[in-house]
Amino acid sequence: MSALSPSKASMSYQKPFHQLPAPCIIDAGIIVNKEDMRRLLSNLAIVRYLHFLDGTLQNQGEGYVMEVFADPHQSTVITNHTLYLNVDSFDYLQLGKSDSETCFDLMQDNRQLRLVPLSNPLQDHETRNMDSDALEAMVTQVLSAQWDVQIDDDDCPF
Repeated sequence: MSALSPSKASMSYQKPFHQLPAPCIIDAGIIVNKEDMRRLLSNLAIVRYLHFLDGTLQNQGEGYVMEVFADPHQSTVITNHTLYLNVDSFDYLQLGKSDSETCFDLMQDNRQLRLVPLSNPLQDHETRNMDSDALEAMVTQVLSAQWDVQIDDDDCPF
């Protein structure tokens, strides 16, 4: 005899409730999860920004996204062509297109901060790879030159 009856054993394998899958957003949609917002914005580099209050343009410019973070005690700051974006400053991120350009609209009450990427992540990735290859070659040359100097010093009787 089994300690569990067949009906009790089969019940232990059933899910207590139906769990919905995580959202899947492709090119357009609304993102409310702060970690998702942070991950998306962290991939931006150079952007054009437009700041609207009640639908009226207040400021605009271009800058480099220096940092994206989530902290309820810090501000989002845009100055001197640099952006420090705090996702806790906004209620949600609306992902979409405007005039065939991808745009990231950070929304909070009557405030909208639109970010339009001016850099291409595919090209940036290639540039980073080329930069790392060039850096590796320079380090190799420096180390090789250092070994040559040490060998020359060992040969010198002085």
